[in-house]
Order: sequence, then C-alpha cells, then structure tokens
Amino acid sequence: MELIIGNEEQWKNVAEKTWGMQRDLSNGMFQRKMFSSSQRISLNNFSSHGNGVERASQAAMKEKILWRALSFLRVMWCLAPQKGYLHPDEFFQSPEVIAGDILDLEINRPWEFQSAFPCRTVLIPLLTSGTAFWIINIFHRFCSETAFSHSYILLVLPRLIITILSFVLDYTVHQVAAAWGSNPWKALVLLAMSPVTLVFYTRTFSNAVEGVLFALLLLLISTGKSNPVTKPWKVKSHHLIGLVLTAGFFNRPTFLCFAFMPIIYWAAQSGSPRSHFSHTSTVLTVMKTIPSTVLCSVIFILADTIYYTGHWPLSMNKKEGFIEQLKNNTILTPINFLQYNMNPENLAQHGVHPRITHITVNGVMLFGLFHLSAVCSGINMLKNMIRSQYTYEKPFPQQSVTSLLLMFYFVPILFMSIFNHQEPRFLIPLIVPLVLIVSNSNRTIKTKCVIVLFNVTGALFFGCLHQAGLIPGLFHIRQIVQTKSISGNMSNHHTVVFTHTYMPPLHLLNLKKGQRSVDIIDLAGCPEDLMCQKLRDIQEELSFRNAQAMGRTVHHFIAVFPGTITSVVESCRLAHKAEALFTPHLSMEDPPKISHLLTGNLKSQLSIHVVEIDVDSRG
Repeated sequence: MELIIGNEEQWKNVAEKTWGMQRDLSNGMFQRKMFSSSQRISLNNFSSHGNGVERASQAAMKEKILWRALSFLRVMWCLAPQKGYLHPDEFFQSPEVIAGDILDLEINRPWEFQSAFPCRTVLIPLLTSGTAFWIINIFHRFCSETAFSHSYILLVLPRLIITILSFVLDYTVHQVAAAWGSNPWKALVLLAMSPVTLVFYTRTFSNAVEGVLFALLLLLISTGKSNPVTKPWKVKSHHLIGLVLTAGFFNRPTFLCFAFMPIIYWAAQSGSPRSHFSHTSTVLTVMKTIPSTVLCSVIFILADTIYYTGHWPLSMNKKEGFIEQLKNNTILTPINFLQYNMNPENLAQHGVHPRITHITVNGVMLFGLFHLSAVCSGINMLKNMIRSQYTYEKPFPQQSVTSLLLMFYFVPILFMSIFNHQEPRFLIPLIVPLVLIVSNSNRTIKTKCVIVLFNVTGALFFGCLHQAGLIPGLFHIRQIVQTKSISGNMSNHHTVVFTHTYMPPLHLLNLKKGQRSVDIIDLAGCPEDLMCQKLRDIQEELSFRNAQAMGRTVHHFIAVFPGTITSVVESCRLAHKAEALFTPHLSMEDPPKISHLLTGNLKSQLSIHVVEIDVDSRG
C-alpha cells in the first residue's frame, strides 16, 4: 500500500503536466522559453512539437465526435428496442415487481420479493422502474388509459431510466481520467463502444445500478485539479460517500467488494497527511461516514419494512418491548441476501461454477482484449512489486497509478470468486476502472479491428440474438388476446404454455391483476419425454371446459417454444390452427444441433414458435 499511496503527489503532478501541455502552449510559455539562453531549443524541434500538439487536438476532436455518435446509438438502441433477453433478473428484480404495485398488473412475483423471506430492497426498483411506471400512471389520469399501456412502453420506459443513469459512467470517466493519468476522450470512446455499456447498461439489472453507484464512488474519491466535484464538496465528501456505500449495499451487498479498495485509498489519502499508510487515521476517516450511513440505512429499512409487512416496525399498541419489536418486525434485506447466498445448497440451485470462471471466462466474455490486457498488466505489476522488495527501486509515478487502478479492477474479482455462482453480469461495474487502465495503450490497426469486431459481435449477440424471440412473442400473444376479447359476444379464455424459454415477464402482457381471461403455465426446461403428455393433458382439460361452457366461453390453447424442440412438439401430433415464428432466437441453454442446421431448416431452428393449438381436435 505504501508503494501506491505514498507517491500520489508525484503522479498527480505528472498527469497535470501531461494534460496541461496544450494549455501551456496556448499561453505562449514555449514561445518565451524558446529564446532563453538556458533553454536551447531549435526552431525545428519546436515546430514538430507544435504539430504534435495539433495532431493530438485533432485526434481528441474526432474522439469527441465518435463518443457523441456512440452515445446517440446507446439511446436509440434502447428505444428501438433491443429484443435480446439477457437474463430473467433484468425483469424480475425490478419492472415485473413494480408494475404489479403501481400499475396493478398481473405479475409473477419472484422469490426474492416474497414477504416470507425478502432478499431485495424495494427502494431502488421504486426509484428506477417505479419512476417509469409513475409517469405512465400520470398519463393515464389525463389521457386514455390504453394510450400509454402498450407493451412497448412497458418495456422501453424502465430501460430508458437506466440508460439515462448510465451516463453517470461517462461523466465520471471524463472528470477523473486526467487525475488517473488516462486519456479522457479515448477512455470515453472505449466506454461508449463496449457491448457492456450498449446492452447491459440499457437494461433494468440491479448490476447496472451497482455500476452507476460504483462510478459515483470513484468520482467522489478521486482527487486533483481535473475533478471539480471534490472541490466544493471536499469537506462533506464523507457524507456523500456514506450515502453511496449504503445505497450500494442495500441494492446488492456485493457492492462492498467493489468499494473496498477505493474506500481504503480514499481513507488513507484523506486521513493521513504523511506519505505512508496509517491504519489509525484510515479507520478514523472511514468512521466519518457513519452518520450518513446510519441515516440512509434507516430510510432503506423503514421502506422495506413497510413494503413487506404493511406496517411500521414499531407500534404503540403492542405490549412487546422496544428491542423485541425491532427484532420481530424489522426487515433487513441485505442480511437475508447474505444468509441465503452463504448456503452452498441455495447457490447450487442457481448454478455452480469453478471459482476461476470470473477471471478466465466472464472477464473475456464481457471485455475481450481489454480484460486480457489488464491481466498481463496485473502480472507485470506483481513482478515489479516482487523485484522492488529486493532492489529497493521506487516505482515511477505512472506505474503507481496503474497499479492502483489494477487493484480497483482485480480485488473485486478476487472477492466475488469466493462464491461458486459466477455470472458475467456480476462484473459489469468494473468497466470504469478498466477503460482508465487501457485508454493509454497504443494499438495497431489489426488490434483495433479485433476490438471493433468483438464489440459489434458482443452487442449483436446479447442485444439482438440471445433469447430474442421471446419478447416479440409476448407482444404477439398480447395482440391475440386483445383481438379476441373485443370480437363477438362470447368470452374468450387463453391458456399460454411456455417451455424451454426464459421465464416470461407477465407485465408485458398488460393484464390487470385478478383477471381470469389468461392463464400462464411455465414448463421451464421440461424433459422432452414428458412434454407430449403435459401438452395433451392441457388440451384435454381445455376441451372438457369448452364442452361444459356450451359456447358461453371459448378456451384457446397457445404453446410457445424454441425451434430446437420443434421435432418433439410435432411428435405429439397436436393439430394447430395458426403458427407465428419470431426470428432470431438463440438459447445457449438449449442451442441448436449442427445436424439440424445443416438440414436446411435454419430459420425454424433459430426462431421462437408461437402456435395456437386446436383444442377440440386431437391427433
């Protein structure tokens, strides 16, 4: 820690001199020095230096234009919308839950938000997806209720809130890059062109909110003339840091893994005027965040307690003591989250991975060559640290800056690798320190082409291909239900079965809570040998209901499945009245077989099938 923190003034001066050179030129400093007898600089050297600065200025202008174009693409692609379905948590940790509370829609409440053992705070979803749905509610009062109830609005508006928040990452990079010895506009371009930013930070993941809060934390702990945020707020920065820490912890307790090194760095710099690390001053500085942390925690606890129990944690009418009431009634969602995830049996239900998955697979999947470059830099950092122990060589200031950023990147990965459930999205908050690390690297044309190809491929795969038929399929089902509900005098009932797809977010069907016109059955990954029997049982039940209703109610049967199991469904010999295909659709959990792709039915294999099965005709 002494190696990194003790040289902060040195590397700060180097960074300020580097990025202030162009400003010095404009003030004429080099013109005055050129003719000084003590500074013998030739006219040719000065001219070449001036040309270099001019080229750097032109490059910065091009990078600025490119960042603006990529930012515009980020917003437009959110509105398009992206059809890819990354993971059920993008719906079931925020909009699916809040849509039921604010818009009174039929939803499938996930286990994390059950009052029996709640593991997720409700305040963050209320502030993100809740803002979108409150806007819809306001328009419902002044306009037609159907005007802002389209499935497209329900999908895009919550995503747009997260997309707007994602620009906190851009602001942070722009403000702190020079203080960390990085090229601001290059770092911004790398950030804006990443598939992580274009896809994951335009979705309603709690990980995206975690990344925004991590960026705010880096903004608050960064120092130097280039960061205006720390100037007016320097005295009160510990209060803001406490608020960010608390919000991050309640959003996802894993936030502490990301915040650990930045907080140690900030506390060491703020707490000790000396050049070496002091444990006492560091602890005292961290303790300054306690008042704001406690206040913010109380707000989160009260919100969660009222939401999940329906009453305040304390009641004057009860005879229990103060401590007993708090113990029995207070909801602590982060504690429940940790308690659940500390149990290996619980994690096994969500998937068990090798502990090196983050460092060897997920980092490469998300960041590509940038992650590999950071790994190589990390190995070199360790070599230099070991060498300095024997040679007593002091590192260059820029080496200290890079080492610190590498610790911001790798320490969270090491902490999260303790758990054997490792998904790529867990690492998306690390994109800010990563682009600061790699922004100054010189790359060949071939390397740049590889980076662009990786980014385009990743964005298209996650944003347009992965499980991409399910959301359009839901929109189609919504149209079927809506069309038949307004046709004729008889009532219509739809039973929709999903199999071998991600869990469908029911709020996109825009069905009011308590309605009885649509039943959703999710067979998940039903074994193929049992699927035909389940589908026949449902068909027979609906046929019996039609006979009992005697024309007053017509029951319809819709099956939704990927093309990879088309042969299985066809073997069931269920007569169908209509079929719609939504392409592309690729599930890595149930990928198409190469032999099937070579038979010529590529479109069928890479589609989601929405089939209306004839209830009264059985094969």
